[in-house]
Amino acid sequence: MDEKKRQMQIELDEKTAQGTYANFAVITHSQAEFILDFTRVLPGVPKAKVQSRILMTPQHAKALLMALENNIKKFEEKNGSIKIGGKAELPFGMKIDKDTLPN
Repeated sequence: MDEKKRQMQIELDEKTAQGTYANFAVITHSQAEFILDFTRVLPGVPKAKVQSRILMTPQHAKALLMALENNIKKFEEKNGSIKIGGKAELPFGMKIDKDTLPN
């Protein structure tokens, strides 16, 4: 039997296509789901408002992790190592000196 790959059509409206900038994420989980809160941290502003919240199953969270790892590997092979705060590997969510935050 000839197996064909199914292609999913994804709709992207104009507002969503603009994207939302976030430079920090808070990740929490329960037994049933992972919650990713994306925020924008600005220098001199004591609060960071959640820009977007994504909820997903543990299976989808792991699939996202694998897809990110794959894409980061491809990016670094083409463009060189991604550096964060002057170090090649820094755990996500770790505090970075305010001098390294975007203006």
